[in-house]
Amino acid sequence: MKYLHKIAAMLAIFIGIMSVIAGSKVLLGFDVKNYTVLNWLVIYNVILGIISMMAAYLIWKNNLNTKKIVALILASHILIATHLYFFSETVASESIKAMYFRISIWLVILLLVYKKEH
Repeated sequence: MKYLHKIAAMLAIFIGIMSVIAGSKVLLGFDVKNYTVLNWLVIYNVILGIISMMAAYLIWKNNLNTKKIVALILASHILIATHLYFFSETVASESIKAMYFRISIWLVILLLVYKKEH
């Protein structure tokens, strides 16, 4: 089952790189959206993308803190998605869908990391 944490690491690096590239393009003005963009959310996504890439390294190396960092990233995304869904009137549906996508990927990563250890 050692390959499961490699798959988890690849998913984490994928979601991390994707978040950094997409968010950076928006922040730098290369990708202008035709809906309301919440700059704080884009910055959050870039920061979590960087953290995701660091987490991917820890997952790959089978670090002792792997489960904690994965759970922290997943919890962070869930909290932000909850805030967006219930408390933000200006959020675009694309932003909500993107957060749900991130949550689903990190749920899979968590399951792979957990499965690897049991």
